[in-house]
Amino acid sequence: MSKIIEAKNLVYEYYKEDDNGKVIDKIKALNDFSVDIYSGEFLVVLGHNGSGKSTFAKHLNGILTAKSGTLIVDGFDMKDEKNIFPVRQNVGMVFQNPDNQIVATIVEEDVAFGVENLGLPQKEIRQRVDDALETVGMSQFKKRSPNQLSGGQKQKIAIAGIIAMRPKCIVFDEATAMLDPTSRKHVMETMQMLNKKYGITIIHITHYMQEAILASRIIVMEKGKLYLESTPKEVFKNVDELKRIGLDVPDATYLIYLLNKQGLNLDPTILTTEEVVNALCQLK
Repeated sequence: MSKIIEAKNLVYEYYKEDDNGKVIDKIKALNDFSVDIYSGEFLVVLGHNGSGKSTFAKHLNGILTAKSGTLIVDGFDMKDEKNIFPVRQNVGMVFQNPDNQIVATIVEEDVAFGVENLGLPQKEIRQRVDDALETVGMSQFKKRSPNQLSGGQKQKIAIAGIIAMRPKCIVFDEATAMLDPTSRKHVMETMQMLNKKYGITIIHITHYMQEAILASRIIVMEKGKLYLESTPKEVFKNVDELKRIGLDVPDATYLIYLLNKQGLNLDPTILTTEEVVNALCQLK
């Protein structure tokens, strides 16, 4: 499997200042961070606030630039500023608050905004906008004002705007954090569809463990470093380690953990309620 992103020994620092602008602390948001991300995978990034997740995400399309280390995205070295524009055509970003990404007063105009910046013919732009809205199931809203949409629908419009640019990779930086459970479910279904049907690499940063179990691979960040890396089953069985760094595990996994502490010998890699039921039924 080919690599779409190669990060090696990335360091990014920021400075905390007092009210007078004097530097009072220097923090390494990325601290010798290395990871490879493969084309077509569904990667979830976990970590508590301040672990470096969003900082890493902002490096992937040139919003931030590392102090040191190497970052290759889609074959482009991100140290070179002239590579930022071609990378942004192939690595889209969807952020936490969809209102911050909406720039037009009509849905279809908003979806067209990024594509128009590519300088494509009008006919091609029209086709891409229609295809993107169809992909996220929002075609019937194309003439609406975004202000008339729910939070989940707005996020789908933000995703459609990225899809219209035909990227190889989409980074969702806590894009479900401000949504209600139903809207979160719809956005997660859209992510899965984009990954499975179109082969788009998905990088999903989230605090929701039930979303994380859908990944093909999880990386856990802690203090700007790579802390754990494996499949959801292998990552979440490390309940004590994850709790120690301030992270939860899926409810089903934690239930199994507690039952095993009471003397049962159940599979610690269980992730879902259905698996819990099957495991308990086999004890009879």
